[in-house]
Amino acid sequence: MRALTEQDIRASFVNCSKGEAKRLTVPRDLEERPWDDLDFLGWRDPGAPDRSYLVTERDGRPAGVALRFPPAQRGFLHRSMCSLCLTTHPGGGVSLMTARKAGTAGREGNSVGLYMCTDLACSLYVRGRKTPVAGARFTESLTLEEQIARTRDNLSAFVAKLYV
Repeated sequence: MRALTEQDIRASFVNCSKGEAKRLTVPRDLEERPWDDLDFLGWRDPGAPDRSYLVTERDGRPAGVALRFPPAQRGFLHRSMCSLCLTTHPGGGVSLMTARKAGTAGREGNSVGLYMCTDLACSLYVRGRKTPVAGARFTESLTLEEQIARTRDNLSAFVAKLYV
């Protein structure tokens, strides 16, 4: 993914108003992000514990998505798997992220959801740049490039549902 500026990020949101996009908290460490290793930029809102955001590319342009998720369930023995990167995490490491649809459908209250790593570090887990605290990545017969492509395809399919 190419490096993004705060202005790029705020202008990219497809499922919230311009006012909401203007008020959301953008990460301050954009220059330090490992852009070459990211399929999307994802972050949690420190001021709103039930909100996260991600920005990916769609049709060659940034597409930002505002997400909501329920408070973490603390059952350490419970494991969940991320639908994007297929990483397993205990407890609240995977959350059902829901996104309001774009346009009229979103204003009418329609949304889509996907189980994702709560820390939105899927790109780093796939590439082995980050290791889950107590979870795991399965050993796969797919090459790293194929795993990255699958993660991108899963994300693209999720974002495409916002427009339907």
